[in-house]
Amino acid sequence: MSSPDTEELAITPPPADEPTTRESGRFWRGLTGSLAAGMVVLAVCVLAIGGICLLTGALGPGPLMLIGHPVAAVVALLAQRVADTRNGRVAGFAGLGVVVSVTAALSLFWWS
Repeated sequence: MSSPDTEELAITPPPADEPTTRESGRFWRGLTGSLAAGMVVLAVCVLAIGGICLLTGALGPGPLMLIGHPVAAVVALLAQRVADTRNGRVAGFAGLGVVVSVTAALSLFWWS
């Protein structure tokens, strides 16, 4: 029960024709998020293979690969966090940072 001097606020949903989220950055954030997640998976795989090779005595990835992949994954994740939490130009440049980080890691360690 409410007292006469307080008002009850009615919460109404937005009209069906108005989107609740901005659609303009959705594809870009999805793409860069997928690239960042893929870089993390790749870094974990490289570290696991390095550990297996260390235990078996086989030649494995070198120290540059074992350091470079996790660094690229952390940079990509941090940039993606900025892209997910900010809007506008800052989010776009953060997404570009994800693309550059992943492209640099792939071109330095795999495509050379």
